Amino acid sequence: MASFYTEVTPEIKSFIEAQKIFFVATAADEGRINLSPKGLDTFRVIDNNRVLWLNLTGSGNETAAHLLKNNRMTVMFCSFEGKPLILRLYGNAKMYHESDVEFKDYIDLFPKISGTRQIVEMRVESLQTSCGYAVPFMDFKDERRQLNSWAEKQGKERLQNYRKEKNSKSIDGFDTGLLEG
Repeated sequence: MASFYTEVTPEIKSFIEAQKIFFVATAADEGRINLSPKGLDTFRVIDNNRVLWLNLTGSGNETAAHLLKNNRMTVMFCSFEGKPLILRLYGNAKMYHESDVEFKDYIDLFPKISGTRQIVEMRVESLQTSCGYAVPFMDFKDERRQLNSWAEKQGKERLQNYRKEKNSKSIDGFDTGLLEG
């Protein structure tokens, strides 16, 4: 049933590119474990052992806080259409802010999305595929546009103020590094 890999194969890359949603899990050594769904066109496979995802402004910033405490991360994809499959990427990650050279190097790999906050780079150490036989079929209808519309309406200054208020600390009180970035 389960198979392990040491790198992203062409078949796995194709599977990733076909998915409309992925899930990111992180945890500091103490406090809550965070598991977040992510969507839109925000995930990129850079090479066989490196992926990026565009982190958008939201109600929290748990991933950033956790990565400062413990850089382990798991990313999971599930097939909701076609052949059943679950894919987990295991590795270590770092967060890049607008002021970082890496952010500037990578931002053009993504479409322009209002509310772009950070870019996460993950070094993939191992991958696991499993059957996904219990994952239900679901049809993709459309992308939600609310987050992008909300961020556009905020404008740059209000968005920065929102991030300072809502995204500079995790729910466990850990610094997210946002104010330094």
